[in-house]
Amino acid sequence: MTDVVDADELLRRIRVARDWAAEREAGTAGGGYPSGADAGSGPPADGIDRVVFSAVREVLDEIINPGTHSRRR
Repeated sequence: MTDVVDADELLRRIRVARDWAAEREAGTAGGGYPSGADAGSGPPADGIDRVVFSAVREVLDEIINPGTHSRRR
């Protein structure tokens, strides 16, 4: 990763990753990475994978909209 990106491109990439994690969490994605690369293709998420994708999605949501999410404890 030697590309230099501006803030708009970084935000776009974060949103793409968040949407991908949400699809995987819902079990609607067929696999692959957000960039469209075939590495990591596989069946939709289930069980613990959904928990992991949910956590990733929540973190990315918090980066995009800081302070708007409730804390669960």
